[in-house]
Amino acid sequence: RSMANVLRSKGIDVDVSQPEHMFNLEPYDAHIIGSALYLGTWIKTAMTFVDDYGFGLRLKPTWLFSSGPLGSDAPREPIRPDVVERLVTTTGAREHQVFGGRLDSERLSHSERFIARWVGASDADHRDWDQIETWAASVADALLAEHREQSTELPTR
Repeated sequence: RSMANVLRSKGIDVDVSQPEHMFNLEPYDAHIIGSALYLGTWIKTAMTFVDDYGFGLRLKPTWLFSSGPLGSDAPREPIRPDVVERLVTTTGAREHQVFGGRLDSERLSHSERFIARWVGASDADHRDWDQIETWAASVADALLAEHREQSTELPTR
């Protein structure tokens, strides 16, 4: 039940990778980039990736998503608007979507657990898989429609 599975089910080849393992964008026809949210922004490795590869991302269709709101008490805007603007401007993204997140305090450092308790976040999975799959399907449909459109264009001289 992941974005990659939805894209694959529609016939799109997918490569899932962590930002620190990406060194060449050339082989890819499109990009979907996401990050967990931490204190209103993307995690450092994801932000660094966007900053380092922004120009290359702008050359191909790009979508962004953030994962992080943790339930009904989550802030109305879980990601700072200036961060969204920076991400979209840097990547030329067609869309940025926010999904609920998951908190597993066992994977957090002592200081991160303290912050989680301080803001009232509890261990739980707040991801709405139907919403995630619907969004991934809409991305796949857009890519397939664009591919069909490009395939039916008459050659020019």
